[in-house]
Parts: sequence; structure tokens; C-alpha cells
Amino acid sequence: MKKIVLVCAGGMSTGVLVNNMKKAAQEKGEAVVIDAFSIESVTTAAKDADCVLLGPQVSYRLNEVQGLVACPAASIDMRTYGMMDGKKALEQALELIGE
Repeated sequence: MKKIVLVCAGGMSTGVLVNNMKKAAQEKGEAVVIDAFSIESVTTAAKDADCVLLGPQVSYRLNEVQGLVACPAASIDMRTYGMMDGKKALEQALELIGE
């Protein structure tokens, strides 16, 4: 089972996207755990994660996050985030993981 961590300014705004990603994973038959956290807790939240996705509002901290976590990290495309496109965000995460 893969663990995908989303981070944003407070951990709240990505909640809808997390739910949409979970739905897309279920439809695709992917075994994943997806949760959202505040970027301030990324080190703890991503301890055993397979990848970290940053919300656009904190994408400027990508280099910092990449230095703090032991897994791949990337920013979610602004359009994907704005549309709350769970399928595209899931595809991005799985691509980062190497699926």
C-alpha cells in the first residue's frame, strides 16, 4: 500500500482534493493511503510516505520540503488543484512513486 501525503498552508484546503483522489484510486483499484497535513508538519507526516504533493499556495517551499523528506516531492499543478481533479493529482503522485 502506497502512502501519499498532501501539504498546504493549514492542511484544510486539500481535504476535498484528498477525497477526490481517494475516489479515483478506488475506481482504479489502487491501494493507497492519502492524507493532508499542514506544511509545518511535513517532516513527521511524510516519515513513511512514498511521495509528497504540495498545494500551489506553498509550492514556493518545494526545495525546502525536498530537503526534509526521504521520498519524491512535487507541486500540484495549479489547474489540477483549482479543479480539485483527484484523478490527475493521483496520476501525478503515482508517476512520482514510479508506478
